Amino acid sequence: QVRLVESGGGLVQPGGSLRLSCAASGTTFSMYTMAWYRQALGKQRELVASITRGGTTNYADSVKGRFTISRDNAKNTVYLQMNSLKPEDTAVYCCYAGVIGGQGTQVTVSS
Repeated sequence: QVRLVESGGGLVQPGGSLRLSCAASGTTFSMYTMAWYRQALGKQRELVASITRGGTTNYADSVKGRFTISRDNAKNTVYLQMNSLKPEDTAVYCCYAGVIGGQGTQVTVSS
């Protein structure tokens, strides 16, 4: 059974940076397309970024040029580097291995 544990969220000022991590266990991590989704209060969940097992990445238009997704198959971990954060990036961020998601980590961008 796949288990995903996110970390790295927190409170940051506008313009700041955070790096989210998602550690996977119980699966052959390298076989999965991994993704980060986010859900803000009162809004629908949206795809932020994804990375295939071959390393092809895809980003939501709202984060292109600011966020970078990467993966380390040796560590069974996927990362989301978030730069130039904006208040509208405030949300719970969850990573997914296929259709299985973790509990999420809160990111709050506020002065």
